[in-house]
Amino acid sequence: MSKKTKIQSSPIFCIGDVVRHRHFPFRGVIFDVDPEFANTEEWYQSVPAEIRPVKEQPFYHLLAENEDTYYTAYVSQQNLLPDGDSGPIDHPELIDLFDEFDGDRYQPRRDSIN
Repeated sequence: MSKKTKIQSSPIFCIGDVVRHRHFPFRGVIFDVDPEFANTEEWYQSVPAEIRPVKEQPFYHLLAENEDTYYTAYVSQQNLLPDGDSGPIDHPELIDLFDEFDGDRYQPRRDSIN
């Protein structure tokens, strides 16, 4: 049996950060954070076993894009890498939640904060 990798249990990314997936060809902007897994067991089991993350870590909601489409994604912290250096995201829903890209990250829109 293999040793489990030590997983950071506190969030290392913030709302507005631009990230990319470690294994799949997409990137996105974080718009919400769950302190640990908060999706369905069906979703969890659909992740390929060889890259299935542990549940006891932050999971991030992303406005995501790849070269074909825009969508939302739910990704574990261990499967994300910072990607702000690659420039802005083109997701059409960005304008609803964020102001302009500042060269590093997106600032949440003041009028979207309740």
